Amino acid sequence: MMLGDFFMVIICLVVFILFILISVAFFTLLERKVLGYIQIR
Repeated sequence: MMLGDFFMVIICLVVFILFILISVAFFTLLERKVLGYIQIR
């Protein structure tokens, strides 16, 4: 029982970190597109 809870916590942490990394990468990509669009104009 305790081991299962431990694995659940680890899985939740990994998913949370992956979600943060993906959101940060998406934000930087979007920012680059906006900056490029501003520079083109």
